[in-house]
Amino acid sequence: MNDDQVRAALEKLLKGGLKTESEERAETDAVRTKIVTRLQSIAAKDYAAKLTVAGFLDHPYATSEDGVLEACETCMYFEQHRQFCNLPELSLAVKPQWSCRMWRI
Repeated sequence: MNDDQVRAALEKLLKGGLKTESEERAETDAVRTKIVTRLQSIAAKDYAAKLTVAGFLDHPYATSEDGVLEACETCMYFEQHRQFCNLPELSLAVKPQWSCRMWRI
């Protein structure tokens, strides 16, 4: 599948009610390491598992502490022109307004 097809499949999963682990954000090294370790054990094309463990949402995540909206388009792993998450453990075509708990500035 090309990036557009993968993105459409992911969107279908997210809009179809896939429950993801969006809480416990990767704000500490310990949590990041735990999530990355889990992601590394997932097959490259097991998109539902990747979305679940990474905590993807089909909208920006609003932090309660400072009101920051975390979206793929503002994450350091996002490739704007390709609309792609280049975090090695994810490597997924995404949409700019989506978010996941691995978000980083």
